Amino acid sequence: MSDFDCSVILTILSLILILILKIKIFMTNISKGHFPPGPRPLPIIGNLHILNLKRPHQTMLELSQKYGSIYSIQMGPKKVVVLSGYETIKDALVNFGDQFSERPEVPMFERLFEGKGIVFSHGETWKTMRRFSLTTLRNFGMGKRIIEDRIIEECKHLIQNFELHRGKPFEVTTVMNASVANVIVSVLFGKRFDYQDPQFLRLLHLISENVKLIGCPKVVLFNMFPALGFLLKSHKKVLKNRDELFSFIRKTFLEYRQKLDTNDPRSFIDAFLIKQQEEKKMSTNFFSDENLVAVISNLFAAGTETTSSTLRWGILLMMRYPEIQKKVRDEIIKVVGLGQPRITHRTQMPYTDAVIHEVQRFANILPTSIPHATTTNVTFKNYYLPKGTEVITLLASVLHDQTQWEKPDTFNPQHFLSPTGKFIKKEAFMPFSAGRRMCAGESLAKMELFLFFTSLMQKFTFQPPQGVSHLDLDLTSDTGFTSRPRPYKICAVAQA
Repeated sequence: MSDFDCSVILTILSLILILILKIKIFMTNISKGHFPPGPRPLPIIGNLHILNLKRPHQTMLELSQKYGSIYSIQMGPKKVVVLSGYETIKDALVNFGDQFSERPEVPMFERLFEGKGIVFSHGETWKTMRRFSLTTLRNFGMGKRIIEDRIIEECKHLIQNFELHRGKPFEVTTVMNASVANVIVSVLFGKRFDYQDPQFLRLLHLISENVKLIGCPKVVLFNMFPALGFLLKSHKKVLKNRDELFSFIRKTFLEYRQKLDTNDPRSFIDAFLIKQQEEKKMSTNFFSDENLVAVISNLFAAGTETTSSTLRWGILLMMRYPEIQKKVRDEIIKVVGLGQPRITHRTQMPYTDAVIHEVQRFANILPTSIPHATTTNVTFKNYYLPKGTEVITLLASVLHDQTQWEKPDTFNPQHFLSPTGKFIKKEAFMPFSAGRRMCAGESLAKMELFLFFTSLMQKFTFQPPQGVSHLDLDLTSDTGFTSRPRPYKICAVAQA
C-alpha cells in the first residue's frame, strides 16, 4: 500500500471519529429538550441521500410539507433546523430577532472571510461593521437624491449600450452586471468604470463565478465534510478568485491611503481609512485592513449580484408576458411621458410597482437566504434549540406561501394590486429577509430596481430573437448560490 493510500485512509478514519464525537456532543445538548423532528438520517452522511445538491431548497420545501414549519435535517454530521412559511419565519426573525441573529460557522464562508466583513461575520465584529456601513452609505447618499442621480446616470449609459445593438439579439448579463455594479462602486471607490474596462470586467467575472460555485454540489459537500476538501476541488477555485478580488481591493485602498484628505472623504474607502486612524488608540481592532477588504468585497458582490439578477428576470418575464410589458410601458408614458422616470413617480405607477415587486417574488433570488445561528439556548415553537444551532430560513417558502399568495407559482402582478388597481404592500414580501440580519442595502436595491426597470421599459420593447416564441422562454433558474435566470438573448427594440 502506498503512502498516499495510507494517508487517505487515516484522513477518512480521523474524519469518522471527529464526526462521531461531534454528533455525540450535539445529541447531548438536544436531549436536554425537544428538538424539531425530521427525516431519519443515515450514519455519517445524515440526510445527504435525499438532498437535491443542485437545488437544496426544493428538497427543503418538500420536507416542510411532511414535517411542518419547523423541522430538522442532518447535513452530514450537523443537525440544521429549517424554518418554513411566513408566520414561522417572521416570528423567528422579528419577535426572536436577537436569538436568531448569529451566523453559523459554514466552512466555505469561514475560509472566504475569516469572520470579517458584514454578511458572514459574528458578534461584535458584525455589529460594528454593519453600523459603520449603514451610516457611511447614508452619508454618501443611499436613499437620497444624490444616489438617485447616480443611478439615472448609469441608466443612460446602459440605454446607450442597448441602442448599439439596433434591435438585434444580444446577451445582457455582462453589461447588466457592469451597470448595476457601477452604482455601488461609485460609492465604494468614488468613481465609475467603463463597461469595457478589462479590470472591471475581470472583477465582475470573479464575483459571478464565485456566486455560481458556492452553490454547486461540490461546495455543498465541502461544507458538510471539509476534511474531504482534497477530493472536492471547487472550493479552491472560490478561494483563488477571492484572493484576486482581495488583491485588487487592497491595492486600491493603499493608493487611497497615500492621497487621503481627512477633511474631504470621497468614497466609502476614505471614510473607513479615516475611522481607522481615529480608532488607532482603541484596544479593539475592528477597523483593520482585513475588515476593510472584507466589507468592500461584501458590499461590491451584494450590491451587484442580486439586483442585476432581478433585473434580468424582469426583462425575461416581460418578454414572456408581452401583454404585461405593454401595460407597464403605457403607464410609464402616461405618467412620465418621454421625460426621465424618478422615484417620486413610483406612487403614481401602481401597476409598474406591482410588476417590479412580483418580479422579485417570482425570481426568489435567495431561496434559502443566508443561514442564521442561535445566539443562546432558545425555546421556539415548543422546540428546544441549543446555542449555535444552524437555522435556515426558507425564503422560498415565504415568497410562495399558499396562505399569503393567491397564485404563488404563477407570475401575477395582481398579488400587489387592490380590485381598484391601487398598490398593496404585503407583509409576506420578504426578498431582503427580515430582522437584525436583513439586507443592509435594501433601500438602494429598491431604488435601483425601480429606476433601471422603468428607464428600460420606457425606451425599449423587449422581444425574444426571431424564431423563438415568447411561450418557449425558459423560466427555470440556473444553479448557484442565488437563483439567476439562465443565459438568454434579447432584442431591445427602441421606441419612438
